[in-house]
Amino acid sequence: MLLHELSASRGSLHELPDTADDRTASPIDTHDINDGDRLLLDLSEVDESRYVAVQQVLSDFRSSLLGHNAHLVVVLPHHLSYLLQSNLRRFTVGIGRPAAKRVFVRHLRCEDISPSAEEVGAHDLASYLAQAPLRDVAELADRIKRCRNTSGAERGFSHWLSESLAGQHNQTARVAADISTGHGGRQKALLLSLAMFHGAPPGTVLQATNALLGILSHPPDPAPRLDRADLHAEFTGIGAETLPDGQVQFRRVGYDRAVRDHFWTFLPDIRRQLRDWFGTCLTEPTLTQLDRRKAVERFAEQSLRTGRPEDLTWLADQWTRRGARAHLVADAAQVLALGLDHDQHGRAFRQQIYDWATSTETSPGLKEVLIVVCSETMARSHPDQALVRLHHLARRANGQVRVNAQDALLRLAKSDSRLYLRLLDRLSVGIGQRQWAADFELFLAVADPTLLIGSRAVRESLTMSWTAVLRRPTGSWAAPVGHWLDACADHRHRDPSLTILVAACAADSRVSGHLYRVALGWQRSDAHTPGTGADTVSCLLQKINAAQGIEPYEHAV
Repeated sequence: MLLHELSASRGSLHELPDTADDRTASPIDTHDINDGDRLLLDLSEVDESRYVAVQQVLSDFRSSLLGHNAHLVVVLPHHLSYLLQSNLRRFTVGIGRPAAKRVFVRHLRCEDISPSAEEVGAHDLASYLAQAPLRDVAELADRIKRCRNTSGAERGFSHWLSESLAGQHNQTARVAADISTGHGGRQKALLLSLAMFHGAPPGTVLQATNALLGILSHPPDPAPRLDRADLHAEFTGIGAETLPDGQVQFRRVGYDRAVRDHFWTFLPDIRRQLRDWFGTCLTEPTLTQLDRRKAVERFAEQSLRTGRPEDLTWLADQWTRRGARAHLVADAAQVLALGLDHDQHGRAFRQQIYDWATSTETSPGLKEVLIVVCSETMARSHPDQALVRLHHLARRANGQVRVNAQDALLRLAKSDSRLYLRLLDRLSVGIGQRQWAADFELFLAVADPTLLIGSRAVRESLTMSWTAVLRRPTGSWAAPVGHWLDACADHRHRDPSLTILVAACAADSRVSGHLYRVALGWQRSDAHTPGTGADTVSCLLQKINAAQGIEPYEHAV
């Protein structure tokens, strides 16, 4: 709200990177500041060392903000409040949890639902709002909306609320009591398998149950199969039923989530085995896409809730290795997307994806997944970091993966002026270092003589890159230069475009000669707009002569 309320006449609203991408000096970079920017720096989940490092440079960063008439909001880590420097305390403002009732009512009003004060003040609802996390409050409002849409408006708010609260009912105590009173190993495995694959067919639940028993080295039942209970009886014994469409589910609403919570909370010593078990279950090709998606969501929820984001990154790596089943690629993308969107662990996933993107050991399959999650998930909330990771992937990948990474990077850069400039800056540095051949290709693909050419920062980056590009073999840049000359048909672009190209020659007569010969070849072709070729080449020659100190004949003494 603080940043949204400011004027948006200049600059942009964006979040500063919360990982130290490609940086060895300052933890925050003044190059991320543009005139009028509204910046957010989220330090809520950083460790002690980064928190201290950021504070040490924050004063200088603030000076740069003032010079650009920009604004910054920093979210501080509550658990590290004792490390806050005394000179910064006067800038802090405490932010608490908003009133749950107010949040709830506003969500409802956005859906054209306006309950009375008496209905909102009902005892059951008040008790729920007093202890529920805000994400559950939002979910309750969404349930009420869905209930209204399915049951009809005539039923009224009280009915919608009653039905929705039933769906939010906490079954934790009941699950704990049920498990402690007589469930054996197989029943517990069946409980968890159904909780993970809730709504799947009986065969899917059975396969998961047997796999879990095997991974936990549970002794097999020595009795002949026909002497043991069938699945119908086993499902009945754990409070589940098979619906007419063949889906199995617990009879009590919310029971499946409570079962998952119980196992991950009270059996922490088998969490690694649960990860291995789940990874094995998803290799089964008979699972429907819907069952897979829901199961991945459930597993990710438990892994993130219990502080094990590494379980998700491990699965993503396993599911994309050479020889892995093709259908696991979508599952790998989903677990990483869920991790990236998590409030607490999102930063850890962005850091892991950076490490993968810069590693030579990352498999082609995983790189394909990273391209998807960077361009479709990370780019929504952290576009700067997505651009950095896509750039590294475009540099290091081969074949079609490289093409896909480059395409995703260029789409992202061209979607926002700030990102376009950021990529130009990165390319100018990379081209100057001559370490990555891909940077030359990327520059020639992204450099646009009609885009932000009036910006001095853009012109400087373009000039730096063209300086190195024009010293490469002519065949590698002749066609892109032709595109730049084409743009000169519009007189608004002619002078700045030609000025950049000539400045890139840096008064080097050999390079200038190559550029001029390419321009003559372009003029003789039919690619340009009729009548503009000669004028453009003449203007180019005048600028080359001026750069080399050659005066026009009529001005010579």
